[in-house]
Amino acid sequence: MTREETVPGDVLLAQTVVIGAGVVGLAVARTLAQRGQEVLVLEAGPRFGEGTSSRNSEVIHAGIYYPAGSLKARMCVEGRQRLYDYCERRKVGYRRCGKWIIGSGESQRVVLEGIRKKAAGNGVHLEFRNQKAVEAQLPGVHAVAGLWSAETGIVDSHGLMLSLLGELHDAGGQFVCEAPVVAASTGREGHRLSIGGRAPCTLIARRVVNCAGLGAVRIAQVWEGLPERRTPQQWLAKGVYFSYSGRHPFSTLVYPVPEPGGLGIHLTLDLAGQARFGPDVEWIESENYHVDPVRSVAFAEAVGQWWPGLDAGRLQPAYAGIRPKLCGPGEGPADFRIDGQEEHGVEGLVNLFGIESPGLTSCLAIAELVAAKLD
Repeated sequence: MTREETVPGDVLLAQTVVIGAGVVGLAVARTLAQRGQEVLVLEAGPRFGEGTSSRNSEVIHAGIYYPAGSLKARMCVEGRQRLYDYCERRKVGYRRCGKWIIGSGESQRVVLEGIRKKAAGNGVHLEFRNQKAVEAQLPGVHAVAGLWSAETGIVDSHGLMLSLLGELHDAGGQFVCEAPVVAASTGREGHRLSIGGRAPCTLIARRVVNCAGLGAVRIAQVWEGLPERRTPQQWLAKGVYFSYSGRHPFSTLVYPVPEPGGLGIHLTLDLAGQARFGPDVEWIESENYHVDPVRSVAFAEAVGQWWPGLDAGRLQPAYAGIRPKLCGPGEGPADFRIDGQEEHGVEGLVNLFGIESPGLTSCLAIAELVAAKLD
């Protein structure tokens, strides 16, 4: 934002504005700044990355579950390798620990085979293992068969966002928190953004990227000049996590077969080896991050189907996240929406909708796609 370039009425001029400082917003801003654009990141909250980006499993996905040719498949497979390379180069904490997808009943063998074929369509190799092989690798786990994904890993999401923010600053970009976008319009002068928060003002920008996560659809809905038909409906799917206190026998991630709305209550690890289970799926009307301890009963029942040795008393409420869904209960999965001028007809604007999992894995690939759309 060039404060010396002002027009009457306390209007500030900016070249490129990125709305939202989650992991995708920061990745986009960093990429655009490194390409020579003057970038300003606006975050509605008091700090960066406190929404979906810090309320997930921190898993680097391989690209297994998504339809071939979909944006999710393409961005995940490309983004996964970019992310591993980035973490290695920038010394961001990560571990390529791999994961098991297991079937706990005979009927799930067919499901596993379908997952393997879908992954192969995305160029992702999964090894099919029988019951004896799985249980040899996962002592105490009951499974009739399983798939092994060597490309899956975990990452320090906060460390990743700190690194992206640091590179944004190094490239001359700026970050402003407590700066919600309350209204927007497009006209001959450019994109006009009304900013609330601690220092209300109006910005006029040449380019805007709407990476507002859960708030992206709301911003698009009030954007004058954006065709109404290009704004999707959004549903909210809440998922809670329970940590598992004390020792456990796992060094890899363990997933059941997927369920509607999510990937099932799975076991993930942090870089210190702490285990946690989640997320489940609860469709909600408004943002709510409360974790009801009573939900541990359902968690214990679900996990106990494949790990009979689970001690339910060691499940402790951890945190909750919310997925910005472009499909509702009972509907099939929806793809990412990354809409540029060719989709909505508005020059210099890119809207990102439905950026749920694998958004963290895909962040660097999404950034490249957004940059291409703005070019």
